[in-house]
Amino acid sequence: MTSNDINDMMLYGERINIEYKEATNELPKSVWETYSSFANTIGGTIVLGIKERRNRTIEQGRFEVTGVNDTDKILKSFWDTINSDKVSRNILMEDNVECIDYNGKNIIAIHVPMANYTMRPIYINKNLIGGSYKRNFEGDYHCTDEEVKSMLRDANENGNDGTLVENYDLNDIDMPTLHAYRNRFEVRNVDHAFNQLDDKEFLRNMGGYVFDRNTHREGLTVAGLMMFGKGLPVRDRFDNIRMDYIDKTNLEADSRWSDRLTYDGTWENNLFNFFMRVIAKLTQDLKRPFKLEGMERIDDTPIHKAVREALTNMIIHADLLITGVLKIEKYEKEFLFSNPGSLKLPMEDIMHGGNSKARNPRIQNMLRMIGYGENIGSGYPTILKTWKEQNWRKPILIDRTELRQVDLTLPMVSLLPASTLAEMKAYYGEETYNSFTANEQQVMAYVWNGDSVSNMELQQMLGMNSLEIGKLLHNMVDKNLLNQESKNRWTTYTINKEITPENGCEVKSEVKSEVKSEVKSEVKNQTETLTNSEKEVLSLIKQNTQITYEQIGKSLSLGVTTIYKIVKCLKKKELIHRVGSSAHGYWVVNNSEISEK
Repeated sequence: MTSNDINDMMLYGERINIEYKEATNELPKSVWETYSSFANTIGGTIVLGIKERRNRTIEQGRFEVTGVNDTDKILKSFWDTINSDKVSRNILMEDNVECIDYNGKNIIAIHVPMANYTMRPIYINKNLIGGSYKRNFEGDYHCTDEEVKSMLRDANENGNDGTLVENYDLNDIDMPTLHAYRNRFEVRNVDHAFNQLDDKEFLRNMGGYVFDRNTHREGLTVAGLMMFGKGLPVRDRFDNIRMDYIDKTNLEADSRWSDRLTYDGTWENNLFNFFMRVIAKLTQDLKRPFKLEGMERIDDTPIHKAVREALTNMIIHADLLITGVLKIEKYEKEFLFSNPGSLKLPMEDIMHGGNSKARNPRIQNMLRMIGYGENIGSGYPTILKTWKEQNWRKPILIDRTELRQVDLTLPMVSLLPASTLAEMKAYYGEETYNSFTANEQQVMAYVWNGDSVSNMELQQMLGMNSLEIGKLLHNMVDKNLLNQESKNRWTTYTINKEITPENGCEVKSEVKSEVKSEVKSEVKNQTETLTNSEKEVLSLIKQNTQITYEQIGKSLSLGVTTIYKIVKCLKKKELIHRVGSSAHGYWVVNNSEISEK
């Protein structure tokens, strides 16, 4: 990392995965809480040597680079402690920690990865319950007992659905459901040996029934009861879980849904019945182009397959042992799949595919044997590929830590819908609209009709990292294209439709200076557009070409990140440029006739 990277982090970084700590003379004790929280959530970076005042904006001097006086001392303290019994496990390598020279001050950056699910929870002070932390948009927080238990269950390579459910046996199985499944199994696996087994042995071989040789106890597993159980036993044992399908298409006045499948006593509410009923409802309106293979019509399409993959993934990755809802919502232009739990793997691994770590591997196998989710680990890449082929907006997969819920949104909308494109061109004018970058156009199209968007969602939509998205959003807010609403460490963005030619305002565009010119009138026009702060900074640079950001900030009583932002604007206007490194270089004013007055 460089000093510029640090500046970018302060200006554009998402607070959920960056934590700043003042560490002038000693290692802060709170670093271990943040280490635990990052490791147990999605990872993040701890920056030592920067003081953050969270009640201030960036412009008000939110950040102050205090530096680390003795990096060797701090680093020794850090490595000694992380390798002691202070923390349950050290998941860092040497290259996860680095020192950065920031204008003569030392900063330490600690990059904490998301811990492998078999290692979680990472806890401190030898206290599994009281020393386990997670990260949300408020910061580090103590894990609840249930969250710790969930992580411990997830660490089991054998999954969560093979546990014996005490006092539940074949009498709690809905035989019509089981036989409907067996019929599908036999059609797809004609010569399979399991077809000759009785129901109990069939369930046992499929992971739905277990006999414990050590205790001589036997009965249904979580997978067996949830997949094929009668409705009442399922509700009695798993009163923490609900199944819900809501169709919000073709709504009539004052109606909240046009169709719903939930616990209403009209069906045996087990997972197999829910799955088969919902599959039919989800895909009944999807277009089926006429296609022949030999003499047979093929009704299946990649979209049908992708939607089935989404439903399959929702079920096999759900944490069935915590309170939550297996919910599917169908809208005119999108599907939403929600399941209780969290993502076991980092987002990059999920998108790449090939490594399925289902919480419910027995249920996964049961569905696979009748044709759902055949290629283990390829589900999400299949969905992404299909959506890309349709030129639709990317699916968005969000781990909502605060809700202990994972949401998958499948939008069936073009990246730039024709109607939205026409509205934006009419609103801004064709010339102004065409001056926006492709990424800006996509972001604006996404929020054009009143939706909001977050940095995390745009990372998936545009395939960019957190800082790149932060910079894009920051610039769009600066140009009056977006409004931002900050809630602690969580910021959302909406379209700004208050800036129009009709109300006398104009959309700000980035200053695109022409090739350097010596024409005095152009120089005059440039300086007339400067803000008072820009003029003051320019004046100080003219007086001392080796002046630092901190010296400028001290002279003007402004934070260093604010100065960085002002200098960046002056660079964009090609009024100044830098020669040499940030530590040993100097400033050059591009035209000696520029006046700061």
